[in-house]
Amino acid sequence: MSDVQQRIGEMVKDHRVMLFMKGTADFPMCGFSKLAVQVLQACGADDLATFNVLEDEALRQGVKEYAQWPTFPQLFVKGEFVGGSDIMKEMYQSGELQQLLAKG
Repeated sequence: MSDVQQRIGEMVKDHRVMLFMKGTADFPMCGFSKLAVQVLQACGADDLATFNVLEDEALRQGVKEYAQWPTFPQLFVKGEFVGGSDIMKEMYQSGELQQLLAKG
């Protein structure tokens, strides 16, 4: 396993809710990342950790390989890949995301 893959693995395991996105939660740099943050905030994900993939090209490419998902944002909950903003929005609308994010 490469150093980048190991670093990503540690990030998704060390943070219960991990979002790899363009920009930050306070300053999203694309509409999809903004939507992802809004959905997570609406779910009450107060333990959200984010990483700005625009700051590290190796990690940006590594996350795509790690999740086998080509676009950002990418959400991981409890170490498991959930999906991008479209999947998050659908899960939010069905109530599934709220259940997944419920602590317990």
